Amino acid sequence: MSGCGLRNGEAYAVNINNIVADDVYRVTEQVNQATKAYARLKHRKVGEYRDVPLPARTKHSIEWYADTYGTVDGYLLRNPKDITQAIPHHVIDSQWRRIKKSGQADIPEGMVLYGLRHFFASNCLSNGIPITDVAEWMGHRSVDVTFTTYRHLMPGSISRAAQLLDLGLAA
Repeated sequence: MSGCGLRNGEAYAVNINNIVADDVYRVTEQVNQATKAYARLKHRKVGEYRDVPLPARTKHSIEWYADTYGTVDGYLLRNPKDITQAIPHHVIDSQWRRIKKSGQADIPEGMVLYGLRHFFASNCLSNGIPITDVAEWMGHRSVDVTFTTYRHLMPGSISRAAQLLDLGLAA
């Protein structure tokens, strides 16, 4: 989620076969929380997808997991009680809470799994990636959703614009 900006359900449907280039992951489906089955992406029609950046570290993690634990039809995460089924949301939520409670990982107080998606957007935007690209990668229906949620990460844009305009006016 932090590497590609996936929603929870999209992360639960990660499939090694969706690595379409060394640096591109194709998001094609999600695990629907209500039906616990694979379903179309939010704001997309059946068969539509979106391509997102795939950092090398994330790609290696997907490949390591597949090599270590295997896959079923390319899917990394499966229902532990019936591997022919998608992994239910509650399994991951329970693991997250257990790891957090045990102290196995340094997870800040109040941090939820969905925060990893926010990390992706924050990291992209604070490093100058255009908001239109980030909105597309995150699958937002409109750039307005991205702007409303993450505008605070671009506080220097007015000052930067003034400096650039000043240089242009001096020419």
